[in-house]
Amino acid sequence: MFKYLKSVMLDAAIRNRIFFVLAILLITRILSIVPIPSVSGKDLASFVSDNQFLGMLNIFSGGGLSSMSFVMLGVQPYITASIIMQLVAVLYPKLKEMQQEEGEIGRRKYAKYTRWLTPPLAVLQAIGLLTLFVKQGVIEAMTKTEFTTNIIIITAGSMLMMWLGEVINEKGIGNGISLIIFSGIVATLPAKLWSIMGTVDPSQIPMYIALFITFILVLMGIVAVTEAERPIEVTYAKQSRGYTTTGLTTSYLPLRLTLAGVIPIIFAVSLMTFPQMAAQLMQSSDSATLQLIAQKIAMIIGNSWIYGVIYFALIVMFTFFYTMVTFDPVKTSENLQKSGAFVPGHRPGEATTEYISNVLMRTTTVGAIFLGTVALLPIILSGLTGVQALSVGGTSLLIAISVIIDLMKKIDAQLTMREY
Repeated sequence: MFKYLKSVMLDAAIRNRIFFVLAILLITRILSIVPIPSVSGKDLASFVSDNQFLGMLNIFSGGGLSSMSFVMLGVQPYITASIIMQLVAVLYPKLKEMQQEEGEIGRRKYAKYTRWLTPPLAVLQAIGLLTLFVKQGVIEAMTKTEFTTNIIIITAGSMLMMWLGEVINEKGIGNGISLIIFSGIVATLPAKLWSIMGTVDPSQIPMYIALFITFILVLMGIVAVTEAERPIEVTYAKQSRGYTTTGLTTSYLPLRLTLAGVIPIIFAVSLMTFPQMAAQLMQSSDSATLQLIAQKIAMIIGNSWIYGVIYFALIVMFTFFYTMVTFDPVKTSENLQKSGAFVPGHRPGEATTEYISNVLMRTTTVGAIFLGTVALLPIILSGLTGVQALSVGGTSLLIAISVIIDLMKKIDAQLTMREY
């Protein structure tokens, strides 16, 4: 490890990129404690921590929601915009072609449309949250001018966080949006550990030891599954170029078990926020019908078993959806055929496509079940042990580990490139 760190620190270009990322993340942490004007909260932190959906949103914003920071939405609107664009790409093939076949220009257009969609979503989320807080009495009522001003400020804060993420992509190293979410998760860890330590019962020490061992085993499992691959053997036929002839060469096509990464979990969390926010708003409505609908939604989501089943189903669904969007067996088969390669035992064309699709389906099934299980495991442990601080630990742990592994791979790639 020390040899690896030495190699990183001795390379000026990589070192500067890492320090640049750290500086941007430090800026995001400072911004998360800058409050919006004309708002004073009453027990806001406890209200956010007691609400499961707001607690998750608070983690993603690095505690900005509980402090009513002007970046209280974090990168959540951008993530929601990405989900909508992915869904539209499935229904509108030209958008998918733009992303996959038009090269860098197409990807830039796709990213531009995602950015355009982010501000209206940020406005809607800001209106919903401020209205919810006012009606619940956790912040004081505002005048129309103050309310409009704060909506503009919160939307600008969300756009600023999106821009900082893209700056990391261009001048830093790693995925900027993921790193901002990661920094928010890490920033909330001390408070969570302190809350757990404050409720420690000496008579329950064996339980805490068992939880610690479970944590280590889950940590090892996440790393193992994240790095696991299913190789598909690929053979390249003889090729003659000029006076040289190359013989049969064998390689392999690696299919990761978690090809979609933690995107399905982030998508599932984002989607779960909408019914909960709608229920919270409708409960404060003057309409008896809306209040009744809100009570039914709250009753369904409030049941931990129903919530767990819906959450698990969404993770599995988004895992398959995102994998199918990002990896096309037909295109892969065509590219192999064009390059003179084939999968041993399978004819080029439809047979190869079918084989790759079957393998992809099996690996995706294993990865989806694993992601869903790890995401639900802390909720189950929280119900069994009564330690509520564990309820969002699985999602946070998955995101944090995946971001770290991805960052290390990109640093390794930079080191390898400089060696050559």
